[in-house]
Amino acid sequence: MRKKILSVLSMLLFLSPQAMAAGQGAIELKSAAEVEVTIKNDKGEMEVKRVEAAKANVTPGDAVIFTTYYSNNGQEPASDIVINNPVPEHMFYIDGTAAGSGTKIEFSVDKGKSFDVPDKLKIKGVDGKEKSPGPAAYTNIRWTLSKPLPPEGKGSVSFRAKVK
Repeated sequence: MRKKILSVLSMLLFLSPQAMAAGQGAIELKSAAEVEVTIKNDKGEMEVKRVEAAKANVTPGDAVIFTTYYSNNGQEPASDIVINNPVPEHMFYIDGTAAGSGTKIEFSVDKGKSFDVPDKLKIKGVDGKEKSPGPAAYTNIRWTLSKPLPPEGKGSVSFRAKVK
């Protein structure tokens, strides 16, 4: 099985067992954690550029962009691909930033034990009654690819989280 997993700021990536078996272990994952900084370019104009979060001075309130790049390096289409990214504990998810073309996006509020769309998520309040959580309560984000990934197929999923 050939799979590359990079851990960035406590971010873990998981593929479903079916995806690993279906793709003959040919799914490769790469992760990146970046921040946007404003710099002056060679023309003296201000522009926004992404830099590695590990090389930037990330402070509370800063947003970090987490991206998972995936590719099928095998000879067969890979199906049932699921990517699960925990939101780092020292951060909170920024509402509406999860993205992934051709994927179903779901969230967890129980560290990945269960997933659903935001409207169906529930947590118990201090009064013991169920209520809808806000995005800051999300502990994990899961993307399920809607179609098999062909040989040499690739894509990416991403989200933003703010440092507490």
